[in-house]
Amino acid sequence: MIQVGSADRFDAFRALADRRGRPGGRLIESLAEARAGTADSPGTWAPAVATGLGLPAAAALGPAGYYADLAAPHGRRHVRVCAATACFAAQAGRHLAEVEHELGVTTDTVSPDGETSLQTVRCLGYCYTGPAALDGDTPCTGPTLAGQLAGHEPPRAPGIPAADATGDPVLLGGVVAGEPPWQVWPRTATTGAPDEVQRQVAASGLRGRGGAGFRVAAKWEAAGRAPGTVVVANGDEGDPGSYADRLLMEAEPERVLEGLALACFACGARRGVVLVRSEYPRALARMREAVGQGYADGHFGPSVHGTGIALDVEVVEGAGSYVAGEETALIASLEGDRGCARPRPPYPTQRGLWDAPTVVNNVETLASVPWIIARGGEAYARRGARGETGTKLVCLSERFARPGAYEVELGTPLLRIVTELGGGLKDGSELTAVQVGGPLGGFLGPDALDVPLTTADLAARGAALGHAGLVAFDQHVAPEEVLRHIWQFAAAESCGACSPCRVGSRRGLELASAGAPPGPEWGRLAHVLAEASLCAFGRRIPPAVHSLARAYGDRLAGWES
Repeated sequence: MIQVGSADRFDAFRALADRRGRPGGRLIESLAEARAGTADSPGTWAPAVATGLGLPAAAALGPAGYYADLAAPHGRRHVRVCAATACFAAQAGRHLAEVEHELGVTTDTVSPDGETSLQTVRCLGYCYTGPAALDGDTPCTGPTLAGQLAGHEPPRAPGIPAADATGDPVLLGGVVAGEPPWQVWPRTATTGAPDEVQRQVAASGLRGRGGAGFRVAAKWEAAGRAPGTVVVANGDEGDPGSYADRLLMEAEPERVLEGLALACFACGARRGVVLVRSEYPRALARMREAVGQGYADGHFGPSVHGTGIALDVEVVEGAGSYVAGEETALIASLEGDRGCARPRPPYPTQRGLWDAPTVVNNVETLASVPWIIARGGEAYARRGARGETGTKLVCLSERFARPGAYEVELGTPLLRIVTELGGGLKDGSELTAVQVGGPLGGFLGPDALDVPLTTADLAARGAALGHAGLVAFDQHVAPEEVLRHIWQFAAAESCGACSPCRVGSRRGLELASAGAPPGPEWGRLAHVLAEASLCAFGRRIPPAVHSLARAYGDRLAGWES
């Protein structure tokens, strides 16, 4: 019997990876190349891609029919318009019909002449200036979105407003104070020790910033510095309402990569992968540029800064899937498979990418590590809240008077973020609800905002921290429309790996679209979703719906229980 980790099995996996998966192979990249410029269904072109790589047709048909970038038809001009929460809240979803009218094509189709295709996506990371779209890779945003896409005026896409509200930023030092990057890694690589990096991160209490909140040092330790360990920087930030990862990858790519290098050092990994979602083309370009410069400056390569440390880093583009941001689904995606969640155990730290021990950390998580190593874990632990230390980037949506990304200490009252930093709502609008922590995070009414920004405190109110995106809703959006929007997102983004979520999300959308109280069926459906779904996506749908019903009171009667 061949043992996991043996040389024979490693060689076999590498041979397969060279044909199929990432980062060793190029299946999904090859599928993306074949998809570009054709309106045909994947069944007509995907099998040839598989054959060219020496794979069976099913190996290509699965991913080609699963990922939004591959399954959606493409005309010679391909427009991706955002249908996520912040863009929906900006104009109650009216922008979709306006864009369809101006371009003369319905969403998720190609015009009869094959020239223009229109695809709905979630999200593009322009939540602060929505609604938004990508015309090819050119962003267009704001209330005149349809006119920009029609050529009536030039594209408009302002940069992300960013500010520090802590007095000593961990993440935005380069953005707000011009602090140079790469101040920690060269010194650590030449004179430091992996145990010391691990110890400082453990002392800091740093938890993952991607939503799960797992202790970073514990995850690193679980990998055990086993041979072949891989560290993945997860830049597949899919939570509509958040654009913190896009900000960091575009404005601070070196800080992200420095954190990745330190994580690889602590974990004994000689290989790092940065996954960037395809909806962030500028972030993808900036990360690739920064990796190339990192090699040129000696931060990566076979002998980092003249030491015996070898570290190779590459950047991989996603293919369009919300659930593929979950770590097991992300690993499946990197292997060239459908991005569906996998049962655990085994955990990725034992058997992850091509069965190698794999540590997956969010981009914002890794960007915190250089500060911790430079200042010490105890200094970081003194910031934030008890049990939830440090700082967090909070993103405010377009409805706020001062939208943008703010670095705050964990434990900051949500009311202060909304009223002082965000300035309340623009144009004198009335705040009716705030979505916190992504599409399945939770909703709070305007009278329930006096809560500290921590995972535990938000959970006690039926919300979630997630990526800490705040999407404001005003009186112009009916609660019934918000409810339908939640279920539309759930039904569209369910990966389909388990029946409770696949079937339950669609049935929930039917109930929400009926326009009547859901009755006893909703209670049964909520129980199945919460208890039997394979991953947190399905399990989070009922709490999100319940929190929305509480925020709007009796206007959504029947959904609160």
